[in-house]
Amino acid sequence: MPKAVENIDKLTFEDALTELDEIVRALESGATPLEESIKSYERGMALKSHCEARLKDARLRVEKITLSADGKPTGKTPFTADE
Repeated sequence: MPKAVENIDKLTFEDALTELDEIVRALESGATPLEESIKSYERGMALKSHCEARLKDARLRVEKITLSADGKPTGKTPFTADE
């Protein structure tokens, strides 16, 4: 059963993913009444969006460490998906 009106934005990625997994399992079991399934599905979609946003933020924050010719760290540059 989904948690009532808990603010998804305050959940960590791990907590949101755990709750999403619980919702998927409950829906896949087929034992959930229709109205509850609809509410669970809606919350699941919100949790999915939250997880995707958290992953995007994390990816953008990753930095690549640059090395000199002798292999010593010289600094860092922002991550780019093209590399």
